[in-house]
Amino acid sequence: MEKRKQTALETGALITIVAAILVALNALSALGLYSRKDVTRNEKYTLSKGSGSLLRSMKQELIIDAYVTKGLPKLDAFVRDLRDLLQEYKNAGGGKFDYSIIEPKDDDTKKKAKDAGLVEQPFGEASDTDDKAAVTQGFMGLVLRYGEQQDVIKFLPPERTDGLEFWISNKIREIRDKGDDIHHKVGVLTGDDSLKLSDPDLVPHEAGKVSMQQIVTQNFPFYTFTDVDLKGGDTEIADDLDGLIITQPGKDLTEKELRRIDQFVMKGKALAVVASAVNLKASDATMNATLSLHGLDKLLGGYGIDVDKDVILDLWRHARFIIPTMGRIGTAEVPQILNVQDGPLPSGADPFVDTSFPVVFRMEDMAVPFASSLSLKTDKQPGAKAQIVMRSSPAAVHLTGDTVDLEVGQKWATKLKGQQQRQYAIAANVEGTLKTAFPEGDKQGVDAPAESVKPARVFVLASSQFFANPFARAGNGPDMGQYGAMMPSVGGDENLLRMAGPYAQQFITPAILVFKNLLDWLSGDTDLLAVSAKIQSEPNLVYGDKVKISVDETEDQLRKQEQEIRAARKDQQRNVELFLVFGIPVLFAAYGLARWRMRTAAREAVSLA
Repeated sequence: MEKRKQTALETGALITIVAAILVALNALSALGLYSRKDVTRNEKYTLSKGSGSLLRSMKQELIIDAYVTKGLPKLDAFVRDLRDLLQEYKNAGGGKFDYSIIEPKDDDTKKKAKDAGLVEQPFGEASDTDDKAAVTQGFMGLVLRYGEQQDVIKFLPPERTDGLEFWISNKIREIRDKGDDIHHKVGVLTGDDSLKLSDPDLVPHEAGKVSMQQIVTQNFPFYTFTDVDLKGGDTEIADDLDGLIITQPGKDLTEKELRRIDQFVMKGKALAVVASAVNLKASDATMNATLSLHGLDKLLGGYGIDVDKDVILDLWRHARFIIPTMGRIGTAEVPQILNVQDGPLPSGADPFVDTSFPVVFRMEDMAVPFASSLSLKTDKQPGAKAQIVMRSSPAAVHLTGDTVDLEVGQKWATKLKGQQQRQYAIAANVEGTLKTAFPEGDKQGVDAPAESVKPARVFVLASSQFFANPFARAGNGPDMGQYGAMMPSVGGDENLLRMAGPYAQQFITPAILVFKNLLDWLSGDTDLLAVSAKIQSEPNLVYGDKVKISVDETEDQLRKQEQEIRAARKDQQRNVELFLVFGIPVLFAAYGLARWRMRTAAREAVSLA
């Protein structure tokens, strides 16, 4: 009897303690004192260190007024996430950040929101139980005040929280740069008939004329682009540029022009070359390529990055699209556009992409059109750090010559049968105190030191159309000038333009993020790289796939192996699901049964004693 009373007392005390702990935790949570552990790969639910560094770099206080609308489950959840994120900004701000949540209900508050530049929006949400839908009207935007500067994020879509920190931090950076008079100028080489960042080649012209430079300028106005025309080498590149971008040249660069670029790098500047040996004309559906590096090999070879005069085709990791044609669904396989993914590696293969490198930080799925192979010659820059950043899969081949037919739709498995397959490097970086690329010969009036006066950086992505949509560029008709609006599709190729849409949906966002990262790298401002990575969709689960690639395998065999891997993944997913549904409860039941048996045995032993 005494034992039963003691057991009851112990049980009651335990229940009281647990209840007290739960009450205390709820009270602390209500006061905003809580902690959580983020185990997502991209730290989706944790404020990036770069955002905190950005706040602490401010010279003045930043205040954000969040005008929100509640009343629907979707809106309430979004407002909660927004409040949590703003609180993390405040916690990391070192006293330089504050915020308020405002729910406009009266006319004066609504007028204040509209006067600040916010837009009143309708919100709707369908019911899960019937055909009815709830509708309301209100605001979901931010007003930022920093010193004398004021700016807004007019609308935050409640259905998207994955890019919330990205847009807020970049808006904070924009208003900070205005208030603290900070400028970022990046030079873009022109005057060589190059493929321009301002060319409207991201989507078919009938959908609008959109360029990479236009998107970045509109969304990240803290960057200013400056055209750099070397004028045959007679003009020196301005010292106030953070870095220089070279895109695909359209004609040969003279040695004097190359020496001007080297002179710029020797000042401790950053150079990014996004170009290959593969030259394709715009509005040319035949995609007949001319192979030439237009002199860039002389410059880059001097820095220890040898770019080859070839084109890489990847029979395994390449762009694939589902295309609707003539009422049917077709597929398009394009091995001349590499699909570089951060995923399981074949046995003996090197990583496809170094996602720790700033330009491709946490980038897991990118298209690399019309790539050339490259290699590092570390003896050219013995004191520098050199690294390969991107590679093809081991099932890649390279084609050489003066011209190569890259028209879409060819039977590549048959055409490339017997070609040796191997893995090729397609992007590299060299940084440190670099030696001049032209240590000998006639300086042609261009003075440059034997080595950089401070650490310099050179990044090469050997792709001729990474910042374009290759299907839109080849499929769009010629520019009709003022008549283009009336005849947007004149001369265009319908098949290529059908592929331009899926390509844009799958690969243009990663290309934009790489461009943004490239600008951050050029300017030396890489704090927000982790923030940029969060705008991407959450990656799929990583499985330990045993991928085996033989040089003798055809494209059909590689595709069959991928299908087998997908089937194995589905089996693994089903097994995991079954374990979560049934396995864990069984384990708990078994644990409870074991504990009960142990207690029963202990009581019997005591009674016997």
